[in-house]
Amino acid sequence: MKITTIGLDIAKSIFHAYAINHTGRLIRKKQLKRKQLLAYFAKLGPSIVVMEACGGANYWAREFIKQGHQVKLIAPQYVKPFVKGNKNDYNDAQAIAEASQRSSMRFVPIKSVEQQDLQNVHRQRERVKKERTALANQIRGLLAEYGIVIKKGISAIQNELPSIIEDAENDLTVISRELFNELLEEFRAMDDLLEHCDTKIKIANKNNDVCTRLGDVLGIGDITSSALYAAAGDGKDFVNGRHFSAWVGLVPGQHSTGGKPRLLGISKRGNSYLRTLLIHGARAVLRHCEKKNDRFSLWAQALLKRRGQNKACVAVANKLARMAWVIMAKGETYRPVV
Repeated sequence: MKITTIGLDIAKSIFHAYAINHTGRLIRKKQLKRKQLLAYFAKLGPSIVVMEACGGANYWAREFIKQGHQVKLIAPQYVKPFVKGNKNDYNDAQAIAEASQRSSMRFVPIKSVEQQDLQNVHRQRERVKKERTALANQIRGLLAEYGIVIKKGISAIQNELPSIIEDAENDLTVISRELFNELLEEFRAMDDLLEHCDTKIKIANKNNDVCTRLGDVLGIGDITSSALYAAAGDGKDFVNGRHFSAWVGLVPGQHSTGGKPRLLGISKRGNSYLRTLLIHGARAVLRHCEKKNDRFSLWAQALLKRRGQNKACVAVANKLARMAWVIMAKGETYRPVV
């Protein structure tokens, strides 16, 4: 019988395929080594290949698409309920195949190489930023051991530490001055690397039409527009703006029973990095809306007075996500509401 769907459990070296027909009946299962995988799938007729959205899944998805297969990715938490019996690779592959048969199943968008390049730059930038913050906190803590207290913030380290090292009247010893000088050099190197990442993102945005159009939206700059494209591409995998904002985790969670709806705080599902950037952008919008009288700013002002800072931030971030989806999926440009 003809194979229609293949659940593929991917790994570093050994892969397990579970092939079923249109009725869900097992046709074939196969264990494959990494070097055998593409050759094996090249011999099969066009099928639906389903994998968990994990490390390496986007690469294999692109390769299978080149061979004429249709590829779907499923979040691991949606596969887990379909696992039967004990945990093993064939059972995992079977669960992936069965989960893909559900009409209500949600699938993960497949990333292009360009999207992955941008995502990698963002991940490097975020790592360097966290390491720089950790280093700044360490410098501040070590200085306190010598009775020297400086203000919080990255700029305080940049501005005050050089003069502290040069000040001969403080309690720093020769060894400690040498140590703090090395820490300052390391801190400056991280600053340069962070700036290098920002430059990469700006150059990529100039060559990308979607990022350029997203950058015109109020509250969305180079970093957020690039992260939006890296995460969602052209946005056409989402039905509408609310679907996209729900994917980011900016809609209320729900816990309803007995016909009584009960809405909770935001679900916080999906891409936490992207959600953080959108909320930071919303804070910037709220900070500058008081002096404006356009419809969007007036709505934000009224929301801020009625619901408070935090809820207003989330609501504005939700609206930014919806506007971003329209720009990505519909090819629109940002038109400020007067």
